[in-house]
Amino acid sequence: MSRIGKQVIEVPAGVTLTIEKKRVVVEGKNGKLEVPVPKGIRAELESSELTAKRETDTKELRALHGLTRALLSNAVVGVSQGFVKELDVVGIGYRAEVRASKYLNLTLGHSHPIEFPIPEGIEISVSREPRQISNYVATIKIAGADRYRVGQIAADIRALRPPDAYKGKGVRYSNEVVRTKVGKKGA
Repeated sequence: MSRIGKQVIEVPAGVTLTIEKKRVVVEGKNGKLEVPVPKGIRAELESSELTAKRETDTKELRALHGLTRALLSNAVVGVSQGFVKELDVVGIGYRAEVRASKYLNLTLGHSHPIEFPIPEGIEISVSREPRQISNYVATIKIAGADRYRVGQIAADIRALRPPDAYKGKGVRYSNEVVRTKVGKKGA
């Protein structure tokens, strides 16, 4: 039995589940998410505990068992608490600001400013908190109910200017450690 798949998911108050044959619809205060359930795996709700069970012990179903349980758990946590990713913008002359809650306007050393559209269901905010990083500019906070979308949008923003290996300039995750190289003079 899958160690992840056999774990029980606690469904908090305020979260409603609709279990259908091929999907589970999870609704809560942060929105509504749909989780596909593969053939051969079923979701069962007993009181306030959600479990994923598989019908047979084939290799394919064993692989999908833990995945389905993890997706269901992420959906329950997403609609009740939400997920957050933080990015730090580091570099002299770099800027980040939210315009009309539709665009994230970034100046990252390119010849033009970048307008990153904010998708529906995702909230992006920019704050300037004191950090122990030299040339720190701002922190971009990405929040939403869908863990995959929050992570993908954070990766897309980071990809616009990844951290430089020599000066450390660029967009990085808040918990990311950037090791800088010495350069010509130090070698």
